[in-house]
Amino acid sequence: MTVLEEVFRNEWGRVLASLVGFLGDFDRAEDAAQEAFTIAAERWPESGLPANPGAWLVTTARNRAIDRIRRERTLAEKIHLLPAPEAVMDEFDDTPIKDERLELIFACCHPALPLDGQVALTLRALGGLETADIARAFLVSEETMKRRLTRAKNKIKATGIPFAVPDARLLPDRLDAVLAVVYLIYNEGYRGRVDLGAEAIRLGRVLTALMPDQPEAHGLLALMMIHHARRRARFSGDDLVLLEDQDRSLWDTRQIAAGRAVLDRAIALGGRGAYVVQAAIASLQTRERIDWPQIADLYGRLARLTGSPVIELNRAVALAQAGDPAAALRAVDRLDLDGYLYFHSTRGELLRRLGRDTEAREAYRRALALAASTPERRFLTRRLEDL
Repeated sequence: MTVLEEVFRNEWGRVLASLVGFLGDFDRAEDAAQEAFTIAAERWPESGLPANPGAWLVTTARNRAIDRIRRERTLAEKIHLLPAPEAVMDEFDDTPIKDERLELIFACCHPALPLDGQVALTLRALGGLETADIARAFLVSEETMKRRLTRAKNKIKATGIPFAVPDARLLPDRLDAVLAVVYLIYNEGYRGRVDLGAEAIRLGRVLTALMPDQPEAHGLLALMMIHHARRRARFSGDDLVLLEDQDRSLWDTRQIAAGRAVLDRAIALGGRGAYVVQAAIASLQTRERIDWPQIADLYGRLARLTGSPVIELNRAVALAQAGDPAAALRAVDRLDLDGYLYFHSTRGELLRRLGRDTEAREAYRRALALAASTPERRFLTRRLEDL
């Protein structure tokens, strides 16, 4: 990874959040951020990395945005209201909690927007994810996701949705969407972008501090912490390593313990929601002896809570791990997830265990056609070679 790519991953969300709050317009903010990164790509190889790359990018982007507004003259009368660019360096410090990012999440998760638009827009803005990545997370086409994002941006602009954290009494109304955003950001990090995983956990800590009596906020934080504690063992070079094959000495046992403590807090608050159940499953998966029947039962409870076919798929995996791959395959074949990579890879694994190698090869090929990352492609290629 080049220095510029690393800065992009680390700073995109912070830079864009600052610009959105400054300009009040997503499209202008994205254009300005992209222009600043383009300028950085041209100048930094010769001038060297600035002492504070994020502040440099924000200052450059704001200056370019102001120049563009002046040229267009559509907002000329408001130029005097914009803060001086010279003030940016002081406000863009390295404090552990970036309020502008939290404000951006709550702005994107305004109840005036549909839930899928809230989540997708925040992933695009805060996570810096491409539209194709977001579409994959939602299991829809890229064109469908483009339309959702455009509608959400237009509604924010037309209705003047404020870029601010709402009053405390209004926070619970937006909690479901905010938790969904943070979880999807984490999931993208879990696919290999560790920086996004760490950012999601940071946001989870902010939310539990902001809403300390909400069990689902604690449940999500526990879930992410326990999963993140295993990140070093999930890959061996470019190879994906399944849970049962992971080197447990690479797990962060202190973070697992901390995650379990957060889970205990969620349960003490009466938590029985989807994130608390998922955190309980993650905790069980780190035990020395994994109780797969209990995990299958918890997935059944989770499926009833969410109605998600992906959860049903995970339940089938737990059934197979508990020793009944035939029942697992019957459960999988009832699901409508043809465009989902892990549907086909799970079918391939179950068919392989049942000795139906020809069908397993076909399922693995379908999965390989959908694989987006190098570790996924390498894993599926090895499975095909083994057959």
